[in-house]
Amino acid sequence: MSKFLVNKYQTIEPYTPGEQPKKGSLIKLNTNESPFPPSPKAVEAIAQASRDLNLYSDPECRDLVSAIAEYYGVETKNVIATNGSDETLAFCFQAFCDENTPAVYPDITYGFYKVFAKLYSVESRVMPLKADFSVDPQDYMSAGGTVFLANPNAPTGIALSLTDVEKIALSNPENVVIIDEAYVDFGGESAVELTRRLPNLLVVQTCSKSRSLAGGRIGFAIGSQALIDDLRKIKYSFNPYNVGALPQAAAAAAIRDREYFEACRASVIENREYTVSELQKMGLAVLPSCANFIFVSPTRVSGQEYFAALREKGVLVRHFTAPRVCDFVRVTIGSREQMDAYLKATKEILEERV
Repeated sequence: MSKFLVNKYQTIEPYTPGEQPKKGSLIKLNTNESPFPPSPKAVEAIAQASRDLNLYSDPECRDLVSAIAEYYGVETKNVIATNGSDETLAFCFQAFCDENTPAVYPDITYGFYKVFAKLYSVESRVMPLKADFSVDPQDYMSAGGTVFLANPNAPTGIALSLTDVEKIALSNPENVVIIDEAYVDFGGESAVELTRRLPNLLVVQTCSKSRSLAGGRIGFAIGSQALIDDLRKIKYSFNPYNVGALPQAAAAAAIRDREYFEACRASVIENREYTVSELQKMGLAVLPSCANFIFVSPTRVSGQEYFAALREKGVLVRHFTAPRVCDFVRVTIGSREQMDAYLKATKEILEERV
């Protein structure tokens, strides 16, 4: 840290991204990426778009926004595209939180909420998850701040019902309720339909997971025209050309390729249910998941020991050190071959510690 960094940033603890090892022998199940390559149509679209890289990308992201609007059955005025959903969330902290409007979110959830609150000098009101790691909707009724809820939640994978989401939004008419649906395509219920009649509800999604475009960095938000205009004001005050031409083209093509999307999504869900069943046969505890990952407690060993032992056997998962979740690891759902390798490694670890 240099002496020039301003005081308010000196104490920030940055978000820690999942490890991205160089290609090698590790089976990578730590960052919730898709095990499948992008849609062939997305790859083709990138090739075509590359011919115009001498020009700035479309700041309106018109083709991409049109593809999103068509898929979700909304109007283009209700959509904004961003450089990953993290950028969408950052815009939300800037647009809807200040010294008088705190951010309200769970104690165990996506780690960037806490970081953004600190970065933008926003007070946090942190609500503990229930003993079963689910969100208590009552904690967010008339919350008196901007609500951020990952649904399904991360790293647990547990989802709120649309009924609860609607009740939370209705109870906060003077504040924005942001539903972060990064993992919704794997079993959750999207709140997009609710945005038609709830002007304070904003849905944030990403193409990183179910669209196999984590490296493309494409996020988007859907909400009332007024909320989208607010986010556009932040965007155009920061970086009008925030989404590159190649990611725009790839994401638009991927969203339009419904057949490929459905096939990949179905495979992940099938592999998740298979993996959960096999882990439970071994006596491991697994939280109910509507995401493309599972939260696993090995029971016989600590979470840290399980994480380290898996890595020794060539399987990389994610371990968190917070006291309430330190005995769990988060395991991304990969291909059937990857999950079989993970299960084999887990069985060996348990047998070695009998």
